Amino acid sequence: MVPSFLSLRLSCLGLWASGLILVLGFLKLIGLLLRRQRLAKAMGNFPGPPTHWLFGHALEIQQTGSLDKVVSWAHQFPYAHQLWFGQFIGFLNIYEPDYAKAVYSRGDPKAPDVYDFLLQWIGRGLLVLEGPKWFQHRKLLTAGFHYDVLKPYVALFAESTRVMLDKWEEKAQEGKSFDIFCDVGHMTLDTLMKCIFGRGDTGLGHRDSSYYLAVSDLTLLAQQRLASFHYHNDFIYWLTPHGRRFLRACQVAHDHTDQVIRERKAALQDEKVRKKTQNRRHLDFLDILLGARDEDDSKLSDADLRAEVDTFMFEGHDTTTSGISWFLYCMALYPEHQHRCREEVREILGDQDSFQWDDLGKMTYLTMCIKESFRLYPPVPQVYRQLSKPVTFVDGRSLPAGSLISMHIYALHRNSAVWPDPEVFDPLRFSIENASKRHPFAFMPFSAGPRNCIGQQFAMSEMKVVTAMCLLHFEFSLDPSRLPIKMLQLVLRSKNGIHLHLKPLGPGSGK
Repeated sequence: MVPSFLSLRLSCLGLWASGLILVLGFLKLIGLLLRRQRLAKAMGNFPGPPTHWLFGHALEIQQTGSLDKVVSWAHQFPYAHQLWFGQFIGFLNIYEPDYAKAVYSRGDPKAPDVYDFLLQWIGRGLLVLEGPKWFQHRKLLTAGFHYDVLKPYVALFAESTRVMLDKWEEKAQEGKSFDIFCDVGHMTLDTLMKCIFGRGDTGLGHRDSSYYLAVSDLTLLAQQRLASFHYHNDFIYWLTPHGRRFLRACQVAHDHTDQVIRERKAALQDEKVRKKTQNRRHLDFLDILLGARDEDDSKLSDADLRAEVDTFMFEGHDTTTSGISWFLYCMALYPEHQHRCREEVREILGDQDSFQWDDLGKMTYLTMCIKESFRLYPPVPQVYRQLSKPVTFVDGRSLPAGSLISMHIYALHRNSAVWPDPEVFDPLRFSIENASKRHPFAFMPFSAGPRNCIGQQFAMSEMKVVTAMCLLHFEFSLDPSRLPIKMLQLVLRSKNGIHLHLKPLGPGSGK
């Protein structure tokens, strides 16, 4: 009798649970439909390409490649168009300087519909924070990117680059093209470990290499999740093989970050180490994080510290890897510009054995070529915001607060109304004279406005040192049989790698 009674109770509980799940599911669906209606109404004045009844534009983007597809849509719809990932997340996709200025000259927060997908990985660091806490963190972290802090990094940039160049010297002896992207990624990670977190010069260990692979996995999975509307729900996503893979990669990344922080905190417990650190003229980024205080003498909590470390390990590593790799591809594609950059670098270096901080400002033509490669191949091709207040655009159309904005940097940089012959590689676009005549929001490789990239001077300094050394040591040329296929994976990558032929220029070329 007891078993049958329990069976009846369990059956009733099962029915109640099923009913509750159905009700909650129904309420969730109603909420999504109302949100869809609100977003569609807000963007009613902006036409766009036809949408699939279920996938929105996501299916077409996945099948044709999102970057050049959006450029074709930009020709069809000046200023902006609707962009839907599934039926419930809709953005106004913009790629025109005045539209960009209307949104990015303000401090609107990042769109949670996109960046919340990263929270499990990078936490609530500067990338996703908003309001007073964002302002507090931005102010505390700015000291870590002062030029006095960056100056001694030049030697460390060079140190990590030499290791990569030695590796390339061996690969080049085989006379075959090879993929440079992975090697550049390991080099930029090694650089970060030295410059930002004070690691020694022992190179990357197994844990560091595992971290590099985990970050690559996380960027791929995050981009796939954004484009797959059925993965947008956390509960569903964490049950899928992709979701579990994301969590495993997060654990690898977090273990790496936690180890770095633990080692530094443990070292600072030693009075001799602490005094040595305090007396150093230049502190590394982790020193600054650990010692950061605001006006109320408040410091970063352990959670904040970890979030900022994870954020900058991601932002300072993957984006710079993309920028350097695509620049070297451009040099291989345009040998006349490669030659001119190399001659400029040789002249600057002269009889010196290595570059100094002051040399970076003299790299005029190299800098113009870097910026032109950023224009054609921006490391972060697309960023997202959510309007905290209404906005009215230059043509009179407007959007209410709560609307979602996609800033398509890749399409902005190929906007033919702004950039004549946009597919042509022309570094002189960035001469002082030409740049002064251009709209300030026409070129946004580091975003723009109050929420621009805090580490852009660090990135540009590293780009100059690394690319200058690469050009001194090798002549780069294309492998016509393995041209890169652009792929948006949070950062701009290549689906098949970036394969180049490298010809060593002799022992005296790089001093």
